[in-house]
Amino acid sequence: MEETYLLKHPGVKKKILSGGTGPLPHFPPGTKLVFHFQTLLDNFERTVVDDSRVAGGGSGRPAEIFVGKMFKLEVWETLLTSMRLGEVAEFWCDAVHTGLYPIVSKGMRLIAQGKDPLEGQRHMCGMGNLFHYHSTGFPELDELMRTPQPLIFIMELLQVGDPMSYHRESWMMEKDEKLSTVPLLHMRGNELVKQRQFQEAASQYKEAVLLLKTIQSREMPGDADYMNLGRMIVPLELNYCQCMLELHEYYEVIEHADELLDKHKDCVKGYYKRAKAHAAVWNEKEARRDFNTVAHLDPTLASLVQRELRALSERIKEKYWQEKDAYWNKLDAATGNEEEKTGDEEEPKTDDGDKTEEAKDWQQMLRLVMLLQEQGNVLMKDKRFQDASAKFKEALDYVDVLQNKVRGDVEDGESLAKVRLPLSLNLSQCMLELQDYQQVVHINDQLLESHQGHFKALYQRARAHAALCNQEEARRDFAAVEKLDPKFKPLVRRELKKLGENLRSMHAHQNKTYRDATRENWGAGRARRSDATPEISGDDVNQSCQPHEEEEEPENENVVSAELMVDNGGGPDEDGRTLTAAVSDSVASGRST
Repeated sequence: MEETYLLKHPGVKKKILSGGTGPLPHFPPGTKLVFHFQTLLDNFERTVVDDSRVAGGGSGRPAEIFVGKMFKLEVWETLLTSMRLGEVAEFWCDAVHTGLYPIVSKGMRLIAQGKDPLEGQRHMCGMGNLFHYHSTGFPELDELMRTPQPLIFIMELLQVGDPMSYHRESWMMEKDEKLSTVPLLHMRGNELVKQRQFQEAASQYKEAVLLLKTIQSREMPGDADYMNLGRMIVPLELNYCQCMLELHEYYEVIEHADELLDKHKDCVKGYYKRAKAHAAVWNEKEARRDFNTVAHLDPTLASLVQRELRALSERIKEKYWQEKDAYWNKLDAATGNEEEKTGDEEEPKTDDGDKTEEAKDWQQMLRLVMLLQEQGNVLMKDKRFQDASAKFKEALDYVDVLQNKVRGDVEDGESLAKVRLPLSLNLSQCMLELQDYQQVVHINDQLLESHQGHFKALYQRARAHAALCNQEEARRDFAAVEKLDPKFKPLVRRELKKLGENLRSMHAHQNKTYRDATRENWGAGRARRSDATPEISGDDVNQSCQPHEEEEEPENENVVSAELMVDNGGGPDEDGRTLTAAVSDSVASGRST
């Protein structure tokens, strides 16, 4: 044991307990030091505070620090760099050097227990967290925080690692070293992708992204260096997303693509990969939106986008039929069980189990309604209106069954009415496209009884009345549509113009002049119109309201989407007058002659 002596640092004394071997090592920045330590209080008993050999249940894992990497307890780097390999020494350190020891000790104790030393902490420095929580969780360390005092450290230097002899983590690298490491990680990831080792490749890309983001966090947002680093991140993020797609980690792709597209709105590949991920997790709306964005940003990819959209539609149809078969079998089994229970002479059971089964059957049928509606929507997009109407009718039949089950329950009845509304509107739109106008009027009459003044129902019924040449009813409904939303006035005028054209075609087919027609509507013979006008069946009206075969058939301008998009055409006649004014002028001219 050598005599105690002072180092060049004040407040530190050293006593060598066991000499080391070889000369004093060189400690360049980044050198890895592996050592055991024991911490003692400077009192008569020399109370042991920490011992790395017995920490973690006696596992004896040594501690490690890296030279020049700003370890929290800076004095330890000074102590260890004064030792030879294998040396054991005792150091007395004044309180000025040991103030942060409770924080270091807490972290090491948690690591030895297999816990995260940062778990539960707020985003602030270690001292800030201590002031926030008022305790380290260990009484002896809290005492050292309250009354800082000198400590004794007994250390044994086990290993001195060369800076290039181990894998250096990102926090240990300088800026230039990080920038030079990124291309290597990128190339290594590309090689792993060629070998279809996507998990390992993803880790390489992710590490490269973290290095660049660490450098970028030290730059001023908007500066040239900041923007250049952002552009370097893009291909790495895209490669990482591709690896996650191959590994079927679709939500991971969506999360990273969202972050990427928030900063780079014109990244076509980002939209494409996010669309693929959305399609894989059945987010149809989001997938179609991203695919359409791809086609908009790069028209050369339009054919690829169309193929992807067709594949998406086919997958959704296939999924629908699979789920329908599964739920249909369950519904059949549930119905059979109910019939058997009805035939039994036993008293009905009122326990909670029966209520649960009934609730499950109710939910399964409602789920089937949603599936039928989804399938009908897909068929409408494909313009297969006959098939779509069959789906909506089937769904409405199930809604009728559910409404009969919940009769008397106001809340459930209102919920089912909300389910019925879009189904009825979609069915009405299909009937319009199929030119079954009487059915459209019937559907919307029923709908308006429970939803008075509903905009779409009024508009669809007005179009059906116009197609049937029911002039008064059509004008009444079109007026209600215009009153509900004045911005549809040009569209209403266009429809009224078409109504006038249909009426003129019908009158020409019946060999009637405008004078005869107006006298029937507004003249003295209006009360006798039912006697003077021959009866016309619904089929005859449908035929008479259509253009004659010998006339050139106009373009199908009557087709208006279910969303009621405003058309730029229509409005007044060519000379600027409305249809009503034109009819009035024709009556006046007939009287003058």
